[in-house]
This record gives sequence, structure tokens and C-alpha cells, in this order.
Amino acid sequence: MAGRRGTSGARGWDESDVRIRPGKGSRPRTKLRPSHDDAAAAMVVSVDRGRWGCVLLDDGPTHAAGTRVVTMRARELGRTPIVVGDHVGVVGDLTGARDTLARIVRVEERSTVLRRTADDSDPYERVVVANAERLLIVVAVADPPPRAGFVARALVAAYTGGLTPVLCLTKGDLDDPSVFAAEFTALDVPVLMVGVDDDLAELHETIDGRISALIGHSGVGKSTLVNRLVPDAGRATGVVSGVGKGRHTSTQSVALELGAGGWVVDTPGIRSFGLAHVSPDDVVAAFSDLHEIAEDCPRGCTHQGPPADPECAFDAIEDPATHRRALAVRELLGALQSNDPWELGQDRNDPA
Repeated sequence: MAGRRGTSGARGWDESDVRIRPGKGSRPRTKLRPSHDDAAAAMVVSVDRGRWGCVLLDDGPTHAAGTRVVTMRARELGRTPIVVGDHVGVVGDLTGARDTLARIVRVEERSTVLRRTADDSDPYERVVVANAERLLIVVAVADPPPRAGFVARALVAAYTGGLTPVLCLTKGDLDDPSVFAAEFTALDVPVLMVGVDDDLAELHETIDGRISALIGHSGVGKSTLVNRLVPDAGRATGVVSGVGKGRHTSTQSVALELGAGGWVVDTPGIRSFGLAHVSPDDVVAAFSDLHEIAEDCPRGCTHQGPPADPECAFDAIEDPATHRRALAVRELLGALQSNDPWELGQDRNDPA
């Protein structure tokens, strides 16, 4: 019987007629990954269900600076967390056309990080915003009433994360704002009035050209402030309920571009600010002069003073201004170590 390729052999088969598809386990694989040296620089401005909205920072062959693209996380990044404010490298379709999708292939090192935990026993850190320079802590003077414990914790998060805190007070027409503001004078925290009838010129001087994050309880006027800073933002605003608690109107973080340059990151209203990841030493290290003084404290000192720490070096400070600041930091540490939900800034009757 004649073979397919000639008359030699019983059937004429040779090795060229045999094709074997390798199994998945035997396919040659490489650990080499593309370097993506040509990835475009971008900043993450929104996060929504596995998709990241990014703004391109530089001009390129196929795109212009300021183009907004929708991206996914490249497989090689695994579960690398990516948050609003992150500087990333993106590849793929960078035209920003509808229904196009690019890929985030690199996350740059963060200069600052605002973190929090759900409570003081939660080991899981949540990165709220990356690379922000200012933290605007928005607090209402009344309705709902201000909570010094929440502000203290926000200050701790700012100092330990490398952000400069700014206390922004709203609803100053309902009560005297100076009483609450005086609690933080020793820390040299800027205090600005940003209510609906207040001039925002000083606030603009602070945030224009920079990335700033806003945090605050629901109902304090945070979204109203954002709409004044970015008129076309269209952030939803709400009212305070009859029990003194605000309704959540911002549900996810988003970065909004300021007209004079820079960005403001509006974050969801929060009811508590856990700092399980922060130690007393982290707080003191944020103040260079107090950190140097604390080196004279005995090992294990929590800087709370007598009777817990009778030999704390803070009590031996002679300079009045430095001593007042040390006592203010001691108050921060007290709020940090408190497990009282009222100090956490959470309503006693609020299960959240």
C-alpha cells in the first residue's frame, strides 16, 4: 500500500506527519516580564469595582497631558493596592476614547500615605489617599457637634503619614468657633473658617497647586465645601438627621481638579478613625524636637506622665511653648490609646 509521502515503508509515515500539542504543564514558560519603560505617567483619580480612572501627566506620541483613561490592573501586579493619588505607569490605549481600556503596570513609591483602620483592634490597614500634601480636617462647630477625639486621631494620621493638617471649621454662625479651635493651638495647626458664607481665599492659598485630601464626619459640610472649591464637581449634599448624625453623601474617594491647579480628594464620610497601626513612638517621631527630648525617657515610656510614666522627659521641659506642645501631643496619645467610641468620634448609639 502506497504511503502518503512515497512508496517506502508500509504506510510511508515520517516524523513530519506527527504533531503533538504539549500539555499545559509541559509548555515552556519564562519568568521574564516586559520592563514597560515606555509606560506613560499618570495619577489615579478614581476607583470603582476593579477599574481605575487615571489622568495622564505628560504628552506622548498618542496622547496629551490631562487625558483621562480607564484602566485595569496588570496581572503581574497581583493584588498590589492602588488608591486615589497613586502615581502609576500605564500602557495600552491611551487615547481616552470611549470603551477603551489601558493597563496599570507600575505603581510608584508613595511620598505620603493617609491610613486608617476600622477600629483600634483591626489589623487591616486601609490606605485612604496616597501622595497628598495637605489633610483638610472638616469639622462643624455645631450640628453635628465637634468631636475633639476624632480631630486628634486625624492629626495623628496626618503627622505619621507625612501630611500637613489643616483644621477647617464650618457652620461658624451656629456657635463660637474659637472655643473648639483653642484645643489645638499648641500644635500650631492652621485653623480656617470655610462655612458657606466664609471667604475661601486663605484656603485656596493653602491648597492651590497641591494635592489635598478632605476627611470629616457625614453632615459637617464637606461636600458643600468641595462644590465651592470645584463648582462643576456636583458632589451630593445632605442634611443632618434628627439624632445629630449626618447622612453619607460621598460613597467613594475621588480626586477633583482645582481651577488654579492642584487636586482635592473628597473621601467618604466616616464615623470612626481607627489607628491600630500607629504606636506612641510613631506619633512622637513626627515632631523632631519632641522626638529628641523623648530619647531621655525610660524604655517603654508611653509619654502619658504620672502615674503611668512618672519619669517621662516631657515633664522636665522648661521652655513654656515646647511644654505646651508636649502636653498637646500627650493629649493626642491619650486619644490614640482610648477605646471609648466617643473619643473615636463615633456616636455611642451608632452601631457603625
